[in-house]
Amino acid sequence: MRVGGLAGRAADERIALDAGLLGQETTGPGGIAYGLRTVPVAIRVAELIVELCPRAWVVNFTNPAGMVTEAMQRILGDRVIGVCDSPAGLCRRAARALSVAPDRVAYDYVGLNHLGWLRAVRQQGRDLLPELLADDAALAGFEEGRLFGADWIRAIGALPNEYLYYYYFTAEAITAMADGDTRGEFVARQQQAFYRAAAAEPGQALALWERTRAERDATYLAEARDADRDQSDVDEGGYEAVALALLAALRHGAPTTLILNVRNGSTLPTLPADAVVEVSCAVDSAGARPLAVAPLSTHQLGLVAAVKAVERATVDAAVSGSASTAVLALALHPLVDSVGTARRLLAAYRNAIPELAAVLR
Repeated sequence: MRVGGLAGRAADERIALDAGLLGQETTGPGGIAYGLRTVPVAIRVAELIVELCPRAWVVNFTNPAGMVTEAMQRILGDRVIGVCDSPAGLCRRAARALSVAPDRVAYDYVGLNHLGWLRAVRQQGRDLLPELLADDAALAGFEEGRLFGADWIRAIGALPNEYLYYYYFTAEAITAMADGDTRGEFVARQQQAFYRAAAAEPGQALALWERTRAERDATYLAEARDADRDQSDVDEGGYEAVALALLAALRHGAPTTLILNVRNGSTLPTLPADAVVEVSCAVDSAGARPLAVAPLSTHQLGLVAAVKAVERATVDAAVSGSASTAVLALALHPLVDSVGTARRLLAAYRNAIPELAAVLR
């Protein structure tokens, strides 16, 4: 779902940028604004599912995926599972950089949606990741290695999810975003151009859409890249590949391991048990169960705990309609610089996005 449509997304991003902050769909103020107007709708969907088909499995694609999944779990419990393709893509690229088959190794990946780290790649019990971190040429051969640089990756001792670029290189990201359209503005303009072209040439609609989609895929996260995405990443699929693997395991019961957004339980004991985290899970017809992981490092814990506090405050604000709790969510975010800025952001979002204004008192 995209509550507020692409106009809402464009406002999420542009208002943050105009305040000198990161303007991004799910990370920073834009993600909070998106969550505030989306959570009430997601909860209503969950209530309808309880009423109409309570034994259904729900696979959530809607961003911010961790936040929306956690909100829906208040109603549906473990029968809602969040999916994202970023962790799977990172693991696949790391395995290939190590010259091993991606499905023949185990991954220690941990964090929140759009905020996580690959900390080990194990083959028959041996961790291969230190070999990769020590190899400048191998790191330069895939996306995250180029994005973060070998020195920084070695300094933190893990491969970060691509969205951590917005935390580690905030100033650079804001500078790159300041020129031209935001991503939401680009997608809205591109989509309208497709509709006009398809209306003029209906017989070419499929070909026009394929070109539109290819351009969208190639320019994903463009503010962090010097070039378009590797074609192999585009060809291997995104969300749909993860979702289909999850659905197959839930439906047919053949066990598999996937990185998913699920209830924490005791997986990360420093976080609440009902918090949604993004970790490797064993999946079969009984559901998705998080696998044991090593504790978070101090750095990882600090960032995860701060952003989880923001997510939970956002859900609480969306459920209660409390504007003061929405200010709290904005002010607590590591990418927002003051309480005063948070108040001004919320005022601007309420003025620009009717769907958000309708949620808050």
